[in-house]
Amino acid sequence: MSGPEIQRMINALSRLPGLGPRSGRRAALHLLKKKEQLLLPLIDALQTAVDSIKICQVCFSLDTSDPCTICQDPKRDEKQLCIVEDVADLWALERAHVFRGHYHILGGVLSAIDGMGPQQLTFDALIKRVQAGNIKEIILALNATVDGQTTVHYLIDRLKPFDVKLSTLAHGVPVGGELDYLDDGTLSTAFSARRDA
Repeated sequence: MSGPEIQRMINALSRLPGLGPRSGRRAALHLLKKKEQLLLPLIDALQTAVDSIKICQVCFSLDTSDPCTICQDPKRDEKQLCIVEDVADLWALERAHVFRGHYHILGGVLSAIDGMGPQQLTFDALIKRVQAGNIKEIILALNATVDGQTTVHYLIDRLKPFDVKLSTLAHGVPVGGELDYLDDGTLSTAFSARRDA
């Protein structure tokens, strides 16, 4: 069908999230057809990323500096810390402009099936940050999955000895959501977490 170089490109693209072998083939073909406009700038951007992007040793985000831009920003509230699972979650919160404190990225959630225990996540670094004493509120912004909620309960137990306010994100009916289309778990959570009108 194609030479080993093209097949290698297809295989590499197929491993990206949301792409399989068929999408990988389509992306490879599109890139090769538009070599000057798409492929060469993509190669340049990827090489720049390899050369300059680092993991922040404070919050574990990705940036060109260490500490990252967010950790260095003097306008951010250093008393608030938002704990998220992954860099993508941090980016989502930043896009929404809902939080102006600092972050801590766990690098995943507790999951026995996936071999993710406390040692594989950044729990120890988190405890050291809290022990430093500047943090007054910790927001646990983890996904409402079984593993996410298991991690929330684990963190609550680990953080109880510290003099910090702990909070979690609200869960329930999304804006614009219709009750008939929601799953039982979402409805149950929304009903039990109801508030005064």
